[in-house]
Amino acid sequence: MSAPVYVDEYNLIRDVLLAYIEGCVKADSSIMKPSFHEQATVVFVDGEGRMVQGPVEQILFAPVDNDFEASPDAESVIARIDIVGNAASARVDTNNLYGFSFTDFFHLLKSEGEWKIVNKAFHTHG
Repeated sequence: MSAPVYVDEYNLIRDVLLAYIEGCVKADSSIMKPSFHEQATVVFVDGEGRMVQGPVEQILFAPVDNDFEASPDAESVIARIDIVGNAASARVDTNNLYGFSFTDFFHLLKSEGEWKIVNKAFHTHG
């Protein structure tokens, strides 16, 4: 009897998310970049209630590399992964990352045999 495909896909997505988490904790976007599609976007609501969105390079990678330091005491949990065919969504909750706590929501697509994050929306907890 072969293993259910869902388990394999779940583990592949988990690995993508773990690379994202590691890159955040180490404040090194080169670790997380392979997890993202080159056209991925990030969206969030800033402290004044305005929606901000843009390319992952500008909204995530540059700030991680230039504005933050490693957060070795950060704690993260992959709270949920939902998979339907070649589409998936996931939630990651992180405490004590750069002095903040975050809830990240990801959309992922599997293309050419690889899962990639195509969108990240997040909430920063006070």
